[in-house]
Amino acid sequence: MDQTVVATDSQLGRAPGRSPIRRRPLLKQLKERGIRMTAQRRVLVGIIQEASRHLDASALLRLARKQDPEIDRATVYRTLDLLKRQGLIDELDLMHLEGEKHYYEVKTSRDHCHLACLECGAILEYASPAFDRLKSKMAQQSGFTIEVIRLEIGGLCKNCRKSGASRRVKARFQKPPES
Repeated sequence: MDQTVVATDSQLGRAPGRSPIRRRPLLKQLKERGIRMTAQRRVLVGIIQEASRHLDASALLRLARKQDPEIDRATVYRTLDLLKRQGLIDELDLMHLEGEKHYYEVKTSRDHCHLACLECGAILEYASPAFDRLKSKMAQQSGFTIEVIRLEIGGLCKNCRKSGASRRVKARFQKPPES
């Protein structure tokens, strides 16, 4: 794979035929694994699969209740836990831009990084041959078999950089002077 891909928010793998990166089909994989699919679980999995952005549990619940008002918070958390245990979704903190919230996305066919703007909160997803080479080099040099990788990078998006936000962000993240 020799193509660099940059996408806004959770767009990687959402454009069939136009992207070298694919989202895993959750319902199909759950069925193949013999996981029982209730109607409520099917609603939640469908929302996660089709999400155009990273969702936290509250957003997932809010969207699910539009389709089935009886879905409760416990069902959301049990479904997220199931999908994590099955290795079908990733849990992200996205630089804690909104406190301690955790976000979820369907695993894709290719590892990618998340670039989080520390000023406006925009999220970019980034996949590149350079990142793939770095993973290979790390594994080779350390003798470590890499199974999971999550990389979140905080900085400024193009728009915030142009607007002069860098001084505010630097002040917020600057190390205190040594005494």
